[in-house]
Amino acid sequence: MKTKICLLIIVVANALGNVVLRHGMQQVGSIASYSPVRLMVSSFRALANPYVLAGVGLLVVFFLAHMIVLSWADLSYVLPMTSVGYILVTVLGWWFLDEAVGPIRWVGTLVITAGVILVGRTPANSSGR
Repeated sequence: MKTKICLLIIVVANALGNVVLRHGMQQVGSIASYSPVRLMVSSFRALANPYVLAGVGLLVVFFLAHMIVLSWADLSYVLPMTSVGYILVTVLGWWFLDEAVGPIRWVGTLVITAGVILVGRTPANSSGR
């Protein structure tokens, strides 16, 4: 049960973190120059954006929860299970970021879902073999 709760935290924090970060970076604008001065200016503008900061915070939560769950479950279980977040990211990108998600992307997302269902039917830890 603890693994499933932690996986839920991982999936939601990762998906929301990336969506919020994307929204903030849309407000910051395109980073088209690689000159050190312009990169510094863009970095400061990004770090002043509350959506960027919220996205980074959610991604820190994701990373910490990811480390925790990897301490007790197999990597070959955790990574496929966290890929269910692709579904959430696709839906959130389409819904909140107004991204155009075509049929091929939806089919790909469904294929990922099928794989997650298959992996989810296996034990989380195989070290007891």
